[in-house]
Amino acid sequence: MVEELLSAAAGVGIAAAVYVGAAARVVKQYERGVVFRFGRLMGEVRRPGFTMIVPVVDRLHKVNLQIVTMPVPAQEGITRDNVTVRVDAVVYFKVVDAAEALVRVEDYKFAVSQMAQTSLRSIIGKSDLDDLLSNREKLNQGLELMLDSPAIGWGVQIDRVEIKDVSLPETMKRSMARQAEADRERRARVINADAELQASKKLAEAAHQMADAPSALQLRLLQTVMAVAAEKNSTLVLPIPVELLRFLERAGQPPTAPASPLPEPPAAPAPPLLRDGDLPPMAPEAPPGPAPEALPGEPGGPAAPEPPLAAADPEGRQEP
Repeated sequence: MVEELLSAAAGVGIAAAVYVGAAARVVKQYERGVVFRFGRLMGEVRRPGFTMIVPVVDRLHKVNLQIVTMPVPAQEGITRDNVTVRVDAVVYFKVVDAAEALVRVEDYKFAVSQMAQTSLRSIIGKSDLDDLLSNREKLNQGLELMLDSPAIGWGVQIDRVEIKDVSLPETMKRSMARQAEADRERRARVINADAELQASKKLAEAAHQMADAPSALQLRLLQTVMAVAAEKNSTLVLPIPVELLRFLERAGQPPTAPASPLPEPPAAPAPPLLRDGDLPPMAPEAPPGPAPEALPGEPGGPAAPEPPLAAADPEGRQEP
């Protein structure tokens, strides 16, 4: 009798141990347990720790509540200013309602991944290239809002979205490099011109100050000589003021007498004004005087003298 009781007790103990082994579950601190009994959701979500379910009847699903880091594959698209880019991002999300995450969507991780890719393509088409490169904080907030709106109904909360990298074509990279180089060159020229302007103003003030005190120019000349001589070189450059050269040039030129002004010719009398119908004045006639004498040989003049006859020479020569 005792042996039968002992064997029955041993059988019950073994059955209880098997039952406990089949029904016992352990939920970790970062997990929540969702129980389905005959396929129906039980209202209470199991907290972390040791818990029991009905074997064969209940099914316990553990849902991880940790923040999930999901990389979004690189998406290629065309920006609003017609530039082809490839953008990849990363999504940080977590489950806030374990029951909703299992019931509302089949696979919440796959759903969040697909929604992130679609939203990333939409953001690329709505943004300019400059926004993708320099204004990423605004784009990250826009992506987070686009993902969080449908995900909140799945029991999933989007923690943050970050754009990791923006890949550009090589031609666009070279164009941007040339643009940046030209902008740097422009800024350098503007800064150099500003420095020259400030230096010219200071030099003009120094020149006015030295003009008021001529000894200051001599002191400045001596300081320059001392600065050059301190470098231990054999050549000494001595600057000469320009005023001294001009003084020597004026001293070497001979004095010139002032030229006397030439007398101006008398002005001719103005012709008289003529009215309509008047004749122009005639030149005055010369007064009658003695007729000019006629030259010899002319009509009315004395006869021309005859040439002398040549004397005959006994030798046959003629002399004048």
